[in-house]
Amino acid sequence: MNKDKELEELFLAQQPHFDDNEAFMASLNKRLDAVEYVKQHQEATIRRYKWAMVAAFVVGIISGAITIAFVLSMPAEVPLFTFNAQSATLLWLSEHSRIIVTTVLSLFMGFAVFSIFGNVMDIVNMRKPFIKTSKIAP
Repeated sequence: MNKDKELEELFLAQQPHFDDNEAFMASLNKRLDAVEYVKQHQEATIRRYKWAMVAAFVVGIISGAITIAFVLSMPAEVPLFTFNAQSATLLWLSEHSRIIVTTVLSLFMGFAVFSIFGNVMDIVNMRKPFIKTSKIAP
């Protein structure tokens, strides 16, 4: 408790002295310019993230649609891949290859959608603290 009182008295005893000199104003303007630069850089980074997410989404949709169209356009009796071995496991895999590939593609597309949604939410959350701190109180 005594240390807290001593620290409080030490801080209360300090009387900062402010001058209206040009060096202080130049230093303040330099710091404000640095803050503005950081603000512009962060906005540009968020804008690039948004465009990257849109590009990834479009590429994913197009590639997924092409792959699913390819899988579904082949005849149902023809397996997607075959093995020249006579193993029961490999024979089962070749017979059910269409279902396996479609399931894996569906899981991959679901994972991609959740990843994109998570990244968009991260970008939105990055933007919120920046907006709150950049507003000037009246």
